[in-house]
Amino acid sequence: MNPAGKPGKSGSLMPVEVALARLLEMADASPIHDRERLPVAQVQGRVLADDLVSTLDLPPWPNSAMDGYALRVADWTGEPLVVSQKVYAGQAPEPLKPGTCARIFTGAPVPAGADCVEMQENVEVLADERIRFIEPMSPGQNIRPQGQETTVGELILPAGTRLGAIEQGLAASLGCAELDVVRKVRVAVLSTGDELVEPGQTLGPGQIYNSNRVLLCSWLQRLGCEVIDAGILPDDLAITRARLGELNDVDLILSTGGVSVGEADFLGMALREAGELSLWKLAIKPGKPLTFGHFRGVPVIGLPGNPASTLVTFALLAKPYLMRRQGVKEVEPLKFQVPAGFDWPKAGNRREYLRGRLENGRAIIYKNQSSGVLRSAAWADGLVEVLEGRTLISGEYVVFIPLSEILN
Repeated sequence: MNPAGKPGKSGSLMPVEVALARLLEMADASPIHDRERLPVAQVQGRVLADDLVSTLDLPPWPNSAMDGYALRVADWTGEPLVVSQKVYAGQAPEPLKPGTCARIFTGAPVPAGADCVEMQENVEVLADERIRFIEPMSPGQNIRPQGQETTVGELILPAGTRLGAIEQGLAASLGCAELDVVRKVRVAVLSTGDELVEPGQTLGPGQIYNSNRVLLCSWLQRLGCEVIDAGILPDDLAITRARLGELNDVDLILSTGGVSVGEADFLGMALREAGELSLWKLAIKPGKPLTFGHFRGVPVIGLPGNPASTLVTFALLAKPYLMRRQGVKEVEPLKFQVPAGFDWPKAGNRREYLRGRLENGRAIIYKNQSSGVLRSAAWADGLVEVLEGRTLISGEYVVFIPLSEILN
């Protein structure tokens, strides 16, 4: 690998980090600027188009963190205090009468003049309904101050935040009924090859069912994309040209089956005729072949055709590209280290992403790691990363990427 991080001599493999950096650079060069305004309850999985800035203090006034009694600490001399008012959440209290306390409930505004709330478990209610305070108290105790969570003008969520239930709830707490979000990415999904048959049809000699189409379409919808199902491209150049020509109103053409330089590579031929195409050999397993190019100005990512290879390369490369197109900054999945529950005696020259899961705090792997075995991913709950040139003994630490991180 040369100092610039580019593949060197012909046949060398591109590191995963270099491939991701290139894809993100291309994504940054063609961001999606279009937006739409939606009710806050409908923005699940969407990307915030503008900074969310607080227009109010939250809480708007000091309030009680406990059910108890509000008082001014300086008024308490050790003698019981009279209850001068009750304050419920949603009510506006009267100023506290000097030398008294107020019965108060969680979330209720603290009366002006009070500087402490004592929890009800630490008081004694006397027969004449006066309150005896048992424990020492201090100003500010059990009071949530005004603006504890947010203050007017404070940046709450930056543009590019991917919105989930927590972010929706936070926006609602600030009174936001609607939010501006980046419009959905329009992705056309197509598969290549006469060997592919859609589920429900009869298999002919040498044919297999097309699992990648269902996998990717479902996954993209889960990510909040608008999916255009372009079906299967037969091994026919004229049909390939025509089908690609229909996909002129999308943000990305996502193909599976790979693009090569073989005489049956009709997708590659069409792309070279009307655009540009780069073939990348990645230092990754599964998923060595990857393509990136343009067809009449529309970006094209070609994933390898084996199901496990499709899963890994989409998760680690195509998904981050799609997220960055929408302005999301942090696009790589959460990773953490766990002890390996397996041996890996033979070092490889590619970074491997093994389908595995956690059992008793250790990562174990599926028995068959073939790139054609999608069942391994259904069994797994994450990917186990084994670096290039590394061997492992059970108990040594490996990087684990939860599937929940890459599917959502």
